[in-house]
Amino acid sequence: MAGSAFVIQDELQKLPAMPGVYLMHGPKDEILYVGKAKILKNRVKQYFQKSYKKSARIQQMVSLVERFEYIVVDSELEALILESNLIKEYKPRYNTLLKDDKNYPYIKISMDEDYPRVFSIRKRKNDGAKYFGPYASSEQVNEVIDLLRKTFHIRNCSKFFKEGELLERSCIYYDMKQCDAPCIGRQGREEYLFRVSQAVDFLNGKYEDIVRELKRKMSKASDNLDFESAMEYRDLIRSIEAVQNRQKITAYDQEDRDIIGMRREWSDCVIQIFFVRDGKIIGRDHQFMEIDREDEDQEILGTFIRQYYNGTPFIPREIWVQTEPEDGKLLSQWLSKVKGRKVTICTPQLGAKEKLVELATTNAGILMNRYREKYREEHKKTNKAINELQELIGLEKSPVRIESYDISNTSGALNVGSMVVYVNGRPKSNDYRKFRIRSVQGPDDYASMREMLERRFEHGLKESAENLKNGKSDELGSFSSFPDLILMDGGKGQVNVCEEVLEKLGIDTITVCGMIKDDNHRTRALLYQGKELPIDMRGEAFKLLTRIQDEVHRFAIEYHRSLRQKDQVRSILDDIPGVGLVRKKALIKHFKDIDHIRKANLEELSSCPHMDQNSAQKVYDFFRSK
Repeated sequence: MAGSAFVIQDELQKLPAMPGVYLMHGPKDEILYVGKAKILKNRVKQYFQKSYKKSARIQQMVSLVERFEYIVVDSELEALILESNLIKEYKPRYNTLLKDDKNYPYIKISMDEDYPRVFSIRKRKNDGAKYFGPYASSEQVNEVIDLLRKTFHIRNCSKFFKEGELLERSCIYYDMKQCDAPCIGRQGREEYLFRVSQAVDFLNGKYEDIVRELKRKMSKASDNLDFESAMEYRDLIRSIEAVQNRQKITAYDQEDRDIIGMRREWSDCVIQIFFVRDGKIIGRDHQFMEIDREDEDQEILGTFIRQYYNGTPFIPREIWVQTEPEDGKLLSQWLSKVKGRKVTICTPQLGAKEKLVELATTNAGILMNRYREKYREEHKKTNKAINELQELIGLEKSPVRIESYDISNTSGALNVGSMVVYVNGRPKSNDYRKFRIRSVQGPDDYASMREMLERRFEHGLKESAENLKNGKSDELGSFSSFPDLILMDGGKGQVNVCEEVLEKLGIDTITVCGMIKDDNHRTRALLYQGKELPIDMRGEAFKLLTRIQDEVHRFAIEYHRSLRQKDQVRSILDDIPGVGLVRKKALIKHFKDIDHIRKANLEELSSCPHMDQNSAQKVYDFFRSK
């Protein structure tokens, strides 16, 4: 029990001399701090000894402690794992926490299929597929996938077919000469798998043979006066060399490793990570941390490694750091256990290896100088906004995950729903979701909202049950991660719909509020438990709510617009004689929308890929006859 029933000095005497994790609770029974200990009795007592030197932050934390609890485990390694999980779950105020929750993209080749596909994915799984990455951005992934399609003709369509059970028609990529149509038997499986093996070699950094073959084809095309093909081969070679140059680094071996550099100033710290795969840098990441000025470098690095690699989809064989982290051997044991093979944390001292760690450290310093003030100010405002929201609604703890929903339609046609997610006051776009409303005809926003919410939370419950069944109860996906706060873009009716859905599904841990608008369509108040809670329009909470409101509208409208455009493309361009699927897609890709196609002159239409003079004339005449 918290409060007077818990006498700290008496409870200190009851602590066991065993390894475990301790949790410090504050005046509102919130968790202030989570730590691990080789011997709980010794470690927890230190916090309350005046003679023990403590940082200013820890001194402040101790002054707020009303009670503590602990969990005993069998080993220090188990304590480390449990500590990481609890910090990730509770995000205690006085623990050193990472500020970003990024999920970097991978390239996946689905080796479990008869004709493997290549596509991007955010979460790595043990499913027999080949994964490459992580990459620094989705743009870089898309560029590489596009290069694979053009060079090796590896499919990325979602069509399902097997050897001996082929399809009747090929897709547009065959017409665009980016796929050799194995789906209809124009390419044998053996030849296709050879192409896949070449793509795997390319992703592993083996460029020489591929570039040599492309140069041979370019020369042959040039000799045959096929200059268009020669130029295509030339552009492919340049693209490959550009990717190669971005990844270039001296390869000591073909091992996977992360290189970590740290730069700190006062209470700010930046960590720079280079991802090295098969001896080549293929991406990088950086993280901002708030630290205590008295924290040691070893302690900061140990904290970072525990949090950064807890739940990550990929752990490299080696991690290079500038100084040995606290509990380095223990961290190696933990990472090895998670990976299923030995993971080494080392500190290079000489030569080129040390230079690489120094390079990461230098980059961390550059980021520190570039973003420190901007990030600190944004972080301060975001925290203030979250705290203002918590106080306004009267929540026991700050809402970490906030979700908001909106419905969009045109006079009841093409009903769609959108879900946006904010974590710690920042958008988490990976968790955004779109819903095509299935059961509602006509402009019934309440019924559409009900369907969207039911699908969202039923999916989340199902995902949680499957994780529990498979022994992955600590894994959270975008659906099984339930929000602390739901903001409905509407008044009492929308709130009632949401509360009814949650009650029906037996979910009683989520706070639901409605965003009430003023004449300028800005959120002037929150509707909570039937009461209006006015918002200070000069405060940070108002700015955060405005950002969420604008974002959920934008996301819904963009999805609805894309569906309208597809519907418009089907209904108009299909009526033009001589314009089939390939030319229709080429027109939309080139001109972006119907209005630009309608206004285009004959010369502009003829310059569009896949359009000859005759088909351009038909398109031109069709719109002039309207």
